[in-house]
Amino acid sequence: MNASFESSRHLLLKTRGTIIYFVLHYVQIMNTLQRFGVSVDGDLLAKFDEFIADRNYKNRSEALRDLMRDALVKEQWTEDEIIAGAIAFVYDHHKGKLVNKLMELQHHHHHIIISSQHIHLDHDNCMEIIMAKGAAKEIGQLHDSIRSMKGVKHVDLLRSTTGKEF
Repeated sequence: MNASFESSRHLLLKTRGTIIYFVLHYVQIMNTLQRFGVSVDGDLLAKFDEFIADRNYKNRSEALRDLMRDALVKEQWTEDEIIAGAIAFVYDHHKGKLVNKLMELQHHHHHIIISSQHIHLDHDNCMEIIMAKGAAKEIGQLHDSIRSMKGVKHVDLLRSTTGKEF
């Protein structure tokens, strides 16, 4: 036996549990990864490489996996699956009965609202962030209801996933 094999074997025996776990874990991961080829226009690829470099991706594979996940999350929202999301909005808390209407709306949707946070931005403006989990359609309706209220200055919906599919 050569010295390299002997020293590797000695290391393997000395730290057997850790090394075996690492090897088995590595093999398990490698068995789930699939390679495929993509044909793409050179200019498009150059723009994609610039895109991923600007976002600090280490390689094209990581960036492509994120884009694939983003597309699948968007699909979940169109199929009205159980999803997770956040609604962030800014409003003038001096506007009539807006605060009461917002509170009433949140109580009406208590079964999908996981959490909410209230932030005082200045004397007149507040921000709220509502975290929700439920049917995409219902979270979308909550978002639309908030957006249509007089005194709400801005609303944004972060569409995400429960993560079970990935």
